[in-house]
Amino acid sequence: MPGLVMETNTSASASPAISFDICETFASFLKNEELSAPLAAILALSKLIEISDAGTMLELVKALNDGAEALKASTSNPISLNAGCELFIAFVTLLPHDSASFSDLKLELVRQGQKYAAEALTYRDKIANLALGFIKDDSVILTHSYSRVVMKTLLRAHERKRISVYVTEARPRGLGLRTYQELTAAGIPCTVVLDSAVSYVMDKVDFVLVGSEAVVESGGLINAVGSNQIAIIAQAANIPFYALAESYKFHRLFPLSQYDLPTHTPNILSFPLSQAGNVASPPTTDAIRSAPEKSSNADNIRQMTPEQIACNPGVDYTRPDLITLVFSDVGSLTPEGVSQYVVGMFAG
Repeated sequence: MPGLVMETNTSASASPAISFDICETFASFLKNEELSAPLAAILALSKLIEISDAGTMLELVKALNDGAEALKASTSNPISLNAGCELFIAFVTLLPHDSASFSDLKLELVRQGQKYAAEALTYRDKIANLALGFIKDDSVILTHSYSRVVMKTLLRAHERKRISVYVTEARPRGLGLRTYQELTAAGIPCTVVLDSAVSYVMDKVDFVLVGSEAVVESGGLINAVGSNQIAIIAQAANIPFYALAESYKFHRLFPLSQYDLPTHTPNILSFPLSQAGNVASPPTTDAIRSAPEKSSNADNIRQMTPEQIACNPGVDYTRPDLITLVFSDVGSLTPEGVSQYVVGMFAG
């Protein structure tokens, strides 16, 4: 589905129409590395209000819902941005106002959206300061993949305490290597751990610290794939599992399993079939191996093909009973506390 493109006049008099593509606008906001997907979505929807010629609240909400649908359709993982869309649309419908005209109301909504996004940029600092109290001197921490709020917290802890960090490689994107590079550059002792070696290292860590794509209504966590198995291993080893999440990532979603996630498709973890409908033959060695042969041991180094990677999930769901605490800008919450807070967020 292409991005929602609108054409509107800026005034009642004849004037050139303005073309607006919400997906391009969203992408332009994401170029700011400080902005996460939910905030970029809020700013894109605020821009939509600014150029919209809607004359009633019904028309405006419909335009916002259409814009949100276009954003969701533009990505294979809409979970995080959808949290921002839902939050902003709920705000628009519930905002009490005494504006003299609907045009004034729209201007106020735009101002409030921009103001919220600016304030939300401080949330990572709040979370880092909150989590700092749970990090003891000489702590050994395991983290997963790459998270801006986790990085903020670890760097803040390094300013005041001695910490060491294990980070998973987080295949297939390898974002754990980015975490390793940035922590090492900051002088924090850090070691990369194979995704398959998490249970091997778990007995050496004091707690697990991960970021989030979203925290759902049950109090569970959606995050980079591998988070769930880390949480399972941590619970088995009696190691605390902490999640860091800005409140704009709290999402009205209630998955019961991995297969309830919006990112799940029939292609994920499916068996390849030939055109005749039979199980396809395995790919050749040349198709599997992407690294050039630089030594006699090259045959022992294999990597997944892009097609194989595409058949795997990018995120997974961690049940609330596996999570010790969620640190957010609204406080340190148990999963039950998160559930209550999410319900209250959208209750008006």
